[in-house]
Amino acid sequence: MTGQVIAGLPTLVWVLDYASVLVFALTGALVASRAQLDPVGFVFMAAMTAVGGGTLRDLILGRDMVFWVARPSLVVVAAVAAMVVFWTAHRFESRYRLLLWLDAFALSVAVPAGVAVALAGGFSPVIVVIMGVVTGTFGGLMRDVVGNEVPLVLKQGELYLTAAFGGALAAVLLVWMGLGRVEALAACGVVTFVLRAGSMVRGWKLPVYRPRPPRTRG
Repeated sequence: MTGQVIAGLPTLVWVLDYASVLVFALTGALVASRAQLDPVGFVFMAAMTAVGGGTLRDLILGRDMVFWVARPSLVVVAAVAAMVVFWTAHRFESRYRLLLWLDAFALSVAVPAGVAVALAGGFSPVIVVIMGVVTGTFGGLMRDVVGNEVPLVLKQGELYLTAAFGGALAAVLLVWMGLGRVEALAACGVVTFVLRAGSMVRGWKLPVYRPRPPRTRG
């Protein structure tokens, strides 16, 4: 962690990092189980999913050290989660449904984690929102592409990117209105989860583009 982050939100950022790594690692391992991979494949998928978004965030922001390089214990957490799923995935009748809910929870943790890092680094509101979205979505995108799954982030009729964007934007607006950062990050997670869960349970979605036949000159 950089000095800026430690000076900003020491305990909360660490908790968000570990929580997002753990839950995203579980989702990566569940995709590995659907692909029937070996234990090394499980660890690879779990770790890639767990740290992918945060790695891209740290590289874009030019931080002194990528978060999991500074704290290798995060990779150990991902590996342990992968092995737990390797030995227990067969107990779940609907692994895809579990994957969706775990992913929704992971998204609602990772977006505030990205927002917290950008806020503590003193970046502009636009960058804060973008880093929240990047942190929350790119690990899952990499997981789905490598696992030959339809990427949830691009699935038609799903509020996924929108949920991440809505949560990050809510945090920025609340901080701008004078709310404390901890409270704003909590609200960020709640908004993200509610939007994602509403899409899954209630069918919430934004209108999609519908192609129209070209006009003919008569």
